[in-house]
Amino acid sequence: MVQFTRSELCTRILEGQHLIIYNRNVLRIPPSWLDAHPGGSLALLHFVGRDATSEIDAYHNDQILPMVNRYSIGTLSEHGPWNPLLPPIAAGWARKDGKWSSEAATWNADSNQVFLVANNSPVLQTSAPTIETLTPLPSNLSLEVQEQHSAAYKTLHKRVIDAGLYNTPYLTGYGPEFVRYISLGLISAYAFQHNWLLTSALALGLMWHQLMFFVHDLGHLGVTGNWNIDRIISIIVADFIGGLSIGWWSDNHNVHHLVTNHPSHDPDIEHLPFFAISPKFFSNLYSSYYKRVMPFDSASQFFVRLQHYLFYVVMAFARFNLYRLSYASMYSKIFEKRRARGGRWAVGLEFIGVAFFWWWFGGIVLRGCGSWQMALAYVFVSHAATSPLHVQIVLSHFGMSTDDLGPVESFPDRQLRTTMDVKCPEKWGFIHGGLHLQVAHHLFPRLPRHNLNKASLMVKEFAKEENLTYAEFGFVSANREVIGVLREVAGLVSTLGQQVKLVAEVASTEAKEAVNKKIAQQEAAFTRSRSGISPSNI
Repeated sequence: MVQFTRSELCTRILEGQHLIIYNRNVLRIPPSWLDAHPGGSLALLHFVGRDATSEIDAYHNDQILPMVNRYSIGTLSEHGPWNPLLPPIAAGWARKDGKWSSEAATWNADSNQVFLVANNSPVLQTSAPTIETLTPLPSNLSLEVQEQHSAAYKTLHKRVIDAGLYNTPYLTGYGPEFVRYISLGLISAYAFQHNWLLTSALALGLMWHQLMFFVHDLGHLGVTGNWNIDRIISIIVADFIGGLSIGWWSDNHNVHHLVTNHPSHDPDIEHLPFFAISPKFFSNLYSSYYKRVMPFDSASQFFVRLQHYLFYVVMAFARFNLYRLSYASMYSKIFEKRRARGGRWAVGLEFIGVAFFWWWFGGIVLRGCGSWQMALAYVFVSHAATSPLHVQIVLSHFGMSTDDLGPVESFPDRQLRTTMDVKCPEKWGFIHGGLHLQVAHHLFPRLPRHNLNKASLMVKEFAKEENLTYAEFGFVSANREVIGVLREVAGLVSTLGQQVKLVAEVASTEAKEAVNKKIAQQEAAFTRSRSGISPSNI
């Protein structure tokens, strides 16, 4: 079999090939598979030039993994751990119609971190990436230690498999869940028939809240493990009953899991103008997911100054944003190339599902409220009742690190650094839908949530053995942690107001660099202040 040197891989990547390392095999991903990949193209592009062994094993079951080596074109010639390259997408480069396109410029917050900003200066633009583009910044991490953690994670994953934790407990796990779903649905319908409209709205919202945890499981193939079956069920629940797109959620969530808490790449922390969980967002960062600049404009400055006060208010209305994101994604999929799983039928079924949702919710429920005032109240109560779900989602990440430690960082290190658990008695775990055990979930995303408690015990042992921090907060403490982060970042807005204004308005590259350096200094001070906070047992 052909063996490749690091230099040869660099040359091929610069020529436009998408090469990923898996178990020391060099995988060449053809452009056709980028478009067809069920997990989306970004899930692959973020690992070009990197060793994705841990991620591939975590995200694919035993039926899919044997297919991976179909794309192998050789092996690595060099012994020892692979010293990763910086994927072109991480430097703002994309491949379109056989040519390189510069979508963003890089901003080095310090000598080790890479973020993306607007590529609006001719000085910053070149025709194609170079060897220097693929060369990561110096890392403070030891490549050998990261390789050791990856090997230990592989052993841990085998323990999880051998313990049978990938077996879904349908009766003992989902039996009680379905009793809750059906009970809440019946309560809502009964209350509606008796004109107890706000009670009906509350029960409906709570049902949506609980069902979304089920959709989350299905999106991760954590129920039957069969893509087609899980996708059909998830469309019925998410689109027909909830009015949301499972296709959008899956694409969004896959990227979130792979580049967790990276300000330029993780859509789950990109919430301007309402929230900024790091001063990095003051620099008008570019989002590789949304393909646009996230401007820290006057609206952002206004809301971010107040974000610690508005947090729960915004969460009460968060579901409306999910509608917007869902429908924008569904529209864009009309023009996308057909994927290997679902093809066109999944997209078509989602459109039918959303139409059905607005028929029954808008045409029957809201019209049956008797007046527009009551219909508005029904909408507010039912949607606000889902807000604990949105709070739950952000608790595990908003208070954690947003640093970029580079491609050297291993999969388990990255997940433990950017994710926290929310402590909860096992009997009340259904309220959190299993999402309070985020560390185990991020390490084993396909794991049925009813088995996460057992897996988390193994992960804690693993973290202790590998000298990694396992962050775990009580529910109240986790909320305080998040509010504390929001408050600290809000407090920096006033001191950086003039500098941010310069970033947006000044034409001089040197001036922008000076301003970004100032923001980087503020970020460093913010990071140091946060590093002194350790997980609470409260």
